[in-house]
Amino acid sequence: MPTYRTASEAETISLGERLARTLPARGVVLLTGSLGAGKTMLAKGIVSGLGAAPADEVSSPTFTLIHEYGGGRVYHVDLYRLEEARELATLGLEELFDRDALVLIEWGERFPQLMPAERTEIRIRTVGDDEREVEVTP
Repeated sequence: MPTYRTASEAETISLGERLARTLPARGVVLLTGSLGAGKTMLAKGIVSGLGAAPADEVSSPTFTLIHEYGGGRVYHVDLYRLEEARELATLGLEELFDRDALVLIEWGERFPQLMPAERTEIRIRTVGDDEREVEVTP
């Protein structure tokens, strides 16, 4: 499992841009970590690295739950505000999983039974004031 360290938001975005080159064009990526760990910063870099949108146009979908980038090439999902698995039924996640797109999911670990078995997991944890440790599990 590759592990990376970043020391700023800019470095986390840059790491996301580099990781984007290693991710499949179609698939699911779970971004896990505590609140404020840097999941959205990493997503900004991944979306940017895939050429779907500039990093500064990528924002957390905490309230809208799903953002679409690059004409449907990348979906960014945030499940933080959902409490029960039945709430996911209204999102149509299964439909997203069937599209020719990369689906980035923050807080997907809260509903493991609804996530596809074939996925990439990226765990982010804080190890200092601005430092992050990023572990990728293909």
